[in-house]
Amino acid sequence: MKLERLGKRFSDSEVIQGLTLTVHDGELFTIVGPSGSGKSTLLHLIAGLEGPTTGRIFFDDLDVTALPPRTRDVALVFQNYALYPHMTVAENLAFPLRVAGHKIGMERMEIQREVRRMADILGLSASLLKRPRELSGGQRQRVALGRALIRKPRVFLLDEPLSNLDAQLRAGMRAELRRLHDELRITTIYVTHDQTEAMTLADRLAVLDRGFLQQVGSPWDLYNEPANLFVAGFIGQPPMNLLDARVERGQITADQIQIPLPANLTDIGVRHDGDRVKLGIRPEQVQVSDLPAVGDQTGVSGRAVAGIIRLIEPTGGQTWVTAEVGGADGITTLMGLAGAGFKGRPGKRVMISVAGACPHLFDLRTGDRIQA
Repeated sequence: MKLERLGKRFSDSEVIQGLTLTVHDGELFTIVGPSGSGKSTLLHLIAGLEGPTTGRIFFDDLDVTALPPRTRDVALVFQNYALYPHMTVAENLAFPLRVAGHKIGMERMEIQREVRRMADILGLSASLLKRPRELSGGQRQRVALGRALIRKPRVFLLDEPLSNLDAQLRAGMRAELRRLHDELRITTIYVTHDQTEAMTLADRLAVLDRGFLQQVGSPWDLYNEPANLFVAGFIGQPPMNLLDARVERGQITADQIQIPLPANLTDIGVRHDGDRVKLGIRPEQVQVSDLPAVGDQTGVSGRAVAGIIRLIEPTGGQTWVTAEVGGADGITTLMGLAGAGFKGRPGKRVMISVAGACPHLFDLRTGDRIQA
């Protein structure tokens, strides 16, 4: 599938702006971005529920831009389950095949076989005679997925299908969706505002912001080589620390935080003392520890600085600490990871170390990543 210079305007609002994108056959592709970024509108354009203002949509070499939804051979699953309440699970699953049966020549026994096969794949075999009101939220979502998948569409479109589920069900359904895709290999486009969901599901993903495509790539690419400040701050949980910094005597300096300047940056315009950049450091690369006892320097590197705890967030196996480092240039706020046995509390002084951190540098004017 290919989208060429796609644009969509509603009145005076440009929702999608000059978007060009290729989705490979058989991949699970996620589209992620904040509310209002144009994710659902883009999905509706692909499905044919909306027509683009500019640009074209291709399925393989076929231009489907002007084709109605029923001729595009796509299946769309919304956030709401939209099951027929008076039908059983079996009847809900069979409905798309019965509607299309006269066109594709399917007999009743063949439809029943397909329903049983899909129920086995989705773990719904014991629930075929139940109605939607008798099912859990996760089971209803599986029925909605099965009803879309059973007719083997060319493209499978999912518009935040898990957002109504609780956290435990969402995690289980993510694994189920990944397994289903690996088994069926239907080209799938999945829209979500949850970047963790996007990262864990996707072969590749696209980040949208205000209708503009920010970056496309694998989860590894977007996490380790974000194209700009928006992607750097959006992808990753907890989000990247982004600090105002400057070049100073071969160091990148953000208040008291100092990281050696990568040598090859001198080839791309960051070379002079006083050059200003945005410094990005992932929270897991920042170590927070209790202040050592007097005379004890164990575990404190030459780049460790003192800070004051402002927030502690235990997450079970990890403890995230937000602390402030003060200096001549003002206050710098950093989030980092505390080690086992950490006993800090808000207001307490701690040691913060970024020794060994891999810095991400961004142009202050454009927000683009400075390749290093």
